[in-house]
Amino acid sequence: QTMDFKNAKELLELSQNEKLTISEVMRQRELSETENSPEELYTKMERVLEIMKDSSSTPIHHPVASMGGLIGGEAKRLSLHEAAGMQLCGKVLHKAMTRAMAVLETNASMGLIVAAPTAGSAGIVPGLLLALQDVYGYSDEAMIQVLYNAGAIGYLAMRNATVAGAVGGCQAEVGIASAMASSAAVELLGGTPEQCLNAASTVLMNMLGLVCDPVGGLVEYPCQNRNAAGVASALIAAEMSLSGIPQLIPFDEMLDTMYAVGRRLPAELRETALGGCATAPSACARCSGRGVCVFFSTRRAPSAQTAFLPHRFVVYYNYSSASTCSVWAAARSWMTRTARGIRASSTTGSMFRTPRKRMSRRASKIGFHSSVP
Repeated sequence: QTMDFKNAKELLELSQNEKLTISEVMRQRELSETENSPEELYTKMERVLEIMKDSSSTPIHHPVASMGGLIGGEAKRLSLHEAAGMQLCGKVLHKAMTRAMAVLETNASMGLIVAAPTAGSAGIVPGLLLALQDVYGYSDEAMIQVLYNAGAIGYLAMRNATVAGAVGGCQAEVGIASAMASSAAVELLGGTPEQCLNAASTVLMNMLGLVCDPVGGLVEYPCQNRNAAGVASALIAAEMSLSGIPQLIPFDEMLDTMYAVGRRLPAELRETALGGCATAPSACARCSGRGVCVFFSTRRAPSAQTAFLPHRFVVYYNYSSASTCSVWAAARSWMTRTARGIRASSTTGSMFRTPRKRMSRRASKIGFHSSVP
């Protein structure tokens, strides 16, 4: 039988009819879709696990400040806190938090990570699964196998909803990553396919409505903290499911609900950095001194304030309805609507000119000036 599925209901039916785990259904699907040999596929997943291990451990021993300067060293602090015997959480949760936060430090300092499913939520799957390996001694082979389980949940989310914060808020990034981790953890601990999907559904329910509001428009803060919260939510859902607590709402319905809620979130709370934590006065004060913040003025007269943007842009901008400064992502949004000569990347948040001369002529009309002659 062809191992293909369009939703969780079909995935569960395949698992039950063929008496296979979710991970094995997904592995066989990958073999069919990619036309790789089992050995080639294993080698690729082995590399994925290797990157997850490196990205979740290196900052614990060698912390590095992030590019935006908003995070760096948090994983080491958690590790030292555990070493001193002062942690409040159990071993699994504390180690999962530490590894999850470490991955975000790796990402924010331009290190190599596995987007699972996104860079902003990349710490949750490796954080929880590797913590379980640390505490219970699971083999690498077992870890590689359950990564297919996590992949199945991520695949369904990307196929039937979204994993983008710009579309569905942080519930679509950290929420889906936590669902992936929880489902994989349930299988690793001997749970049934139905229990895996129940855990994933529970996570989405508990994280429903979480907004995406990155300070400075950077994947640093509060993203790192939410990865730590994500592993906790995943662990709670896994524990509940393994104990036999049923889930009233199936995963497919919960995924549809998450997507509908995400689409209804205002644009200010979907990765634009125009609301939530991104506009808190303390957050603005922190990022403004690092060249990543756009200043707004409540005065109707043109503001004399300026802010330097990445790639050597200077912006002069006045926004009458804001009482505090906000991040430069606001300028990105405004610039995209106003000038065709500038493109903005929703993935990296970077700006660039196309072409330089035409950009310079248009910029002079809309208040954007390149600092390059």
